[in-house]
Amino acid sequence: QVQLVESGGGLVQSGGSLRLSCAASGRTFSSYVMGWFRQAPGKEREFVARISSTGSITNYADSVKVRFIISRDNAKNTVDLQMNSLKPEDTAVYYCAADARGSAGSLRYSTSSYDYWGQGTQVTVSS
Repeated sequence: QVQLVESGGGLVQSGGSLRLSCAASGRTFSSYVMGWFRQAPGKEREFVARISSTGSITNYADSVKVRFIISRDNAKNTVDLQMNSLKPEDTAVYYCAADARGSAGSLRYSTSSYDYWGQGTQVTVSS
């Protein structure tokens, strides 16, 4: 099955930036919709960003619009999340996920629509 490995998390000050990367195994990566989710302590895992299989379409949670940018490189089997203007409320474990089916509508933002998940990488934003 597909394996996803995130990297790039760390501790940054409010207003700083981080770039997360997710490396995927398998030849079918280019056919998957990819997403980033995050989960803060005591909270549900929430949608952050999504990118279509070709990279033509992106979607973002309202809380991260204009600050975060999702991108992918199918030749390298990677998907990145550039995070700018970070806020303490961005503190969470960030997960890379793959939607093998390409869900429609609101299902695009649901954790249940994603078939494969990385182990997560911690992002901590200090005030």
